[in-house]
Amino acid sequence: MSISIDIHGILKRLPHRYPLLLVDRVLELLPGERITALKNISMNEPCFQGHFPDYPVMPGVLILEALAQTAALLGFNSSGLSPESTAVVLFVGIDNARFKRVVVPGDQLKMIAIPVRNKGGIWKFEAKAYVEDQIVCEAELMCTYRQRESL
Repeated sequence: MSISIDIHGILKRLPHRYPLLLVDRVLELLPGERITALKNISMNEPCFQGHFPDYPVMPGVLILEALAQTAALLGFNSSGLSPESTAVVLFVGIDNARFKRVVVPGDQLKMIAIPVRNKGGIWKFEAKAYVEDQIVCEAELMCTYRQRESL
C-alpha cells in the first residue's frame, strides 16, 4: 500500500532541521519498493548566498544529501521503524554519482529511490533526481540505522 508523508511526518522520521532538511514532501512510498519525494528550490536557500551568487546553482553535494534523505525515509519505513523510534539514519557511502544538469531557484527536485539490497544492516539504494522530466543526478547510496544511545 502506497503512503504519502507531509512535512510533519518527515520531521518525525528524520533528525535534520533547517537548513539541512532537504525533503519537503513524500508523494509515494511503497515499503521495500520505491519512494518519490519533492524538494522545492527557492532563492531563499542559504546555499545561494555563497554558491555562485551571481548565477545561483544548487550544490551537487546538497542534491546528493536530498537523495540520501529520501532513501533514508524509504529504508526507515521499510525497516519497520516507527516515527517514535530513537534510531538515526547514517549516510555510509556513495558510488557512481553523476550530475547531468544544474538545479536553480524555481526548480522542483523530484527524487526517486529504489532499494537494491539490505545486507548486514546496510541499505543500498539506486537514487535519481529529476527536474520536470530531465534527470539531474543519479547515484548509488548506502545508509545504516543506529540507535542514538549507541553513537
